[in-house]
Amino acid sequence: MRRRAALAALGALGPWAAARADEPATFNVVLRGGRIEPSRLEVPAGRRIKFVLRNDGPGPVEFENLELRVEKVLAPGSNSFIVVAPLRPGTYRFIDEFHPDTGRLEVVAK
Repeated sequence: MRRRAALAALGALGPWAAARADEPATFNVVLRGGRIEPSRLEVPAGRRIKFVLRNDGPGPVEFENLELRVEKVLAPGSNSFIVVAPLRPGTYRFIDEFHPDTGRLEVVAK
């Protein structure tokens, strides 16, 4: 009887557990003063990635990677996020389009 109750409880958790496993890996990114912090991130390959973006600078920023078709403009003091499809192993470069010389993020999928 206890075994059935335990299995029933696990079955009830099944959809919840599956949803948790499907959640993207989340990384915080701050754009401030023409810079992106951190400037390098290692992320899991083969898994969706969520970047939580925060603009702490005095002007607008544009977080972008044309290869992945990512483009997000943030007003000063605003927050947003993007979710990227599972990445193949490799290096992906994101920039702040308004500060391309100094606003860079290197994402390494392993």
